[in-house]
Amino acid sequence: MRIGELARATGVSTRSLRYYEEQGLLPASRSTNGYRDYSEQAVQVVAFIQDLYRAGLPSEIIRQILPCAGSAEPQGDCGALLARVEQVRDQLAQQEQQLSLRREMLERYLSGAAAPAGLDAHQNSSS
Repeated sequence: MRIGELARATGVSTRSLRYYEEQGLLPASRSTNGYRDYSEQAVQVVAFIQDLYRAGLPSEIIRQILPCAGSAEPQGDCGALLARVEQVRDQLAQQEQQLSLRREMLERYLSGAAAPAGLDAHQNSSS
């Protein structure tokens, strides 16, 4: 399938598909006229790449994950890669915890419970 067909099938722009190819994430063969040709499996690969990007993984790690995912014979050091992905997951969990604490602090401030002594929490809102 050509790049336009893959873009329509996946909802991903042709620009993004070219970027995936440049990053070594999505292989394409070239026809004699120079057009990119993708396999039918490319639809699933693009969906997987999109999921990994949404999870916050950079291209470098995604490029390493692809040979370890979905093939009967994983290629490369998949054990080390899994450890790296776990590290990214743990960093995301830590960021979620920090955001939750910040949100709670803002809620206390907005409710007036966190206002400094002697200062009305809503005093500045009428200015």
